[in-house]
Amino acid sequence: MRDFINLPSGKKAGPPLTTAIRCGDTLYVSGQTPMDLHTGKFIEGDIATQTRQVLDNVKWILGECQSSLADVVKVTVYLTDLDDFAAFNEVYKEYFKEPYPVRTLVGAKLLFTFNVEIDVIARIG
Repeated sequence: MRDFINLPSGKKAGPPLTTAIRCGDTLYVSGQTPMDLHTGKFIEGDIATQTRQVLDNVKWILGECQSSLADVVKVTVYLTDLDDFAAFNEVYKEYFKEPYPVRTLVGAKLLFTFNVEIDVIARIG
């Protein structure tokens, strides 16, 4: 059984995707970008600013789905500039604590107007 979750408040806009899918006790969250989920506006700024917005989005979605950052088991990160890796990691450590979730980082030159995108897999409950 799968539950399809579109947030905020069931709003559907932009690309054809679902915000998150709950399958049993596992939650799969679509790639989040540095866009304010409530206004639909992209947040400009350096990699730290954009990463904070992305992780705030992830944190909010997880909370709406009865999960949290502490429940995340897998993170996939897409960075347009691998020179941003160190600055990205500093912000990442503000949101995730040891033991860290497993993580994959991909250099992705083809992201749109933002520099970072993150998707996660988390447990619920």
